Amino acid sequence: MDRITLTQYLLEQQRREDGISADLRLVVELVSRSLRTISIHVGKIALADGAQRTGDPATGSPTSAEIVNAANEIILSDNEWSGHLSAMASAELAGPHPIPHRYPRGKHLLVFNPLDTEANIDVNISVGSIFSVLRVPDGVPNSSEQAFLQPGVEQLAAGYALYGPQTLLVLTVGNGVVGFTLDREFGSWIMTQPDMRIPSRTREFAINSSNARVWDAPIKRYIDELLAGRDGPRGEDFNMRWVASMVADVHRLLTRGGIFVYPRDKRDPSKPGRLRVLFEANPMAMIVEQAGGLASTGAERILDLVPESMGQRIPVILGSSEEVERLVNYHEA
Repeated sequence: MDRITLTQYLLEQQRREDGISADLRLVVELVSRSLRTISIHVGKIALADGAQRTGDPATGSPTSAEIVNAANEIILSDNEWSGHLSAMASAELAGPHPIPHRYPRGKHLLVFNPLDTEANIDVNISVGSIFSVLRVPDGVPNSSEQAFLQPGVEQLAAGYALYGPQTLLVLTVGNGVVGFTLDREFGSWIMTQPDMRIPSRTREFAINSSNARVWDAPIKRYIDELLAGRDGPRGEDFNMRWVASMVADVHRLLTRGGIFVYPRDKRDPSKPGRLRVLFEANPMAMIVEQAGGLASTGAERILDLVPESMGQRIPVILGSSEEVERLVNYHEA
């Protein structure tokens, strides 16, 4: 059986009648190289030479912040020189990162979260990287914050890497969702899931139930119904799964079906949500919708929302279409 590599897949997508551009193909390929490098670093970080890092003085191991910073620098340095990007935006930076003047600039923008969620690094639980690609809009300075404030529907590509027992790359370029596994021996991304689809129905949900006391009424109603199981109004049992890593939780629902909920809560009325539009919500919403699911804030489709700032946070509900629709309806009731 022929093994299809990421490069082959992207070339096929470029050759389609309505296919992606060569520049977009090269942007995704370079990002995939960065993710491969991060995978190696995440796997070996505790073995690094102590003289080359400060680390935690109590354990001698690098801190999670150091690992995140290293991942951030890998993506920035790997993608500055290609000539296909005008600027990048990282969840670890306060503002856009323009391409240095010594390199040519292109027509695309790269948005990324280098490692999600860093707290899981300390306990060796799966973490991941999230990214998406936008086109530089007309009439806007290329490396300005305004250039990045586009609705998610304008994304040209989105993906994530999951660093677990295997390193996986899940990608969409607007033509469905495809999964690749890193062949560590040869350093190649090999297609292992050619058409990822989210089942419309599910019996699994992911939410941090410790926050139940501060949920809004629609969320509490929905989760209470799931917890009531076969004796409740739904008439069937549901299982809760919560890794506290968005990449890991979303990957589970992509493969098994499910709904992921990170809602607004009442602790701080000034914060309408916890996940960032640009760095988490939009890329994951594009992937989920391309796989046949839905993604909403509870009030509107995530991909239609126009970000007000690079750090804007929103509530996120995404996954199997029937469950997302039900929870959205509870918000509208």
